[in-house]
Amino acid sequence: MKFGIVGTGMIAKIHAKAISEIPESKIVACFDVVPERAQHYADSVGCRAYTDFRSFLDDPEVEIVNICTPSGLHSDAAIPAAESGRHLIIEKPLEITVERCMRIAETAQRHHVTLSGIFPSRYSDASQTIKRACDAHRFGVLTQGSAYVKWWRDQKYYSQGGWKGTRALDGGGALMNQSIHAVDLLLWFMGPIKSISAHTSTVGHTDIEVEDNAAAAIEFESGALGAIQGTTAAWPGFMKRLEIMGTQGSAIMDEDMLSFWQFIQESSEDSSIRNRLSKSPSTSGGAADPAAIGYEGHRRQIVDVIDAIERGRAPLVDGIEATKAVACVEAIYKSAAQGGTPWRPTRI
Repeated sequence: MKFGIVGTGMIAKIHAKAISEIPESKIVACFDVVPERAQHYADSVGCRAYTDFRSFLDDPEVEIVNICTPSGLHSDAAIPAAESGRHLIIEKPLEITVERCMRIAETAQRHHVTLSGIFPSRYSDASQTIKRACDAHRFGVLTQGSAYVKWWRDQKYYSQGGWKGTRALDGGGALMNQSIHAVDLLLWFMGPIKSISAHTSTVGHTDIEVEDNAAAAIEFESGALGAIQGTTAAWPGFMKRLEIMGTQGSAIMDEDMLSFWQFIQESSEDSSIRNRLSKSPSTSGGAADPAAIGYEGHRRQIVDVIDAIERGRAPLVDGIEATKAVACVEAIYKSAAQGGTPWRPTRI
């Protein structure tokens, strides 16, 4: 497939690395409002640079548009791109509100284009292994499911980008930007949430409009309970953690490593899974440095999108799937705004 990149910041470099390792795929065009940035990216990947979005969409070679702009600008590019008949891969979060996410999803459906929201953590071997165990009911009755993202971002992180930490473009802070990967995994493993009671605060940074600290108590529709904790004010930063507990077994995942994997009824594969997936990850997953992430998850997700287009099926993370985590975070914000009043996420 031939790709066009919209927004040429840090995450666009991850997309470029991922695409470069997919056979018969290449970036043919990029767009950025800053001419120097667009040209620098084009020179680095060997593509055409555009500073006019309509001209970018008129490029006949572009088949898939990868949107890597600030979160609150995703729909501005996604909707006209879908209307032009281009397939869409959109960085997390899909958009900063459920309403905007659904507008993108409905536009993609109406114009018969494939849409996928970037959640590369779903594609790790550890995540896939936990998901298979959940689907096979190996955990028995699920009792607890929790996600912890205790990261570190210094004050410079928020001040240098111009959009980070703003409600209009970031949509939120430690939850909407950093923790949303773990929120997506938690929902994927545990299923829908019935009620959330949450509190948020801004305690470790100044001059930002959003939270850098959050905690939520969760009641899942299954009856299981859990928690979501997210912060960018925990020095030196720790790998994200998912805990899945049940009456027949439990699993703990630290970044892409299974640090605990045990069941009452052991299978013939469990020992091999522990040996293979208990190794320390090669990166910190961005726990202290947003650039310290790998591109393998992106590569696997983009391959999934290509296969979905070729086979006429939905990708693993389609528009609806990508919206669920946004709905959860939105519910946390609404609960916190009302002093922790229980809130039910929008049903997607």
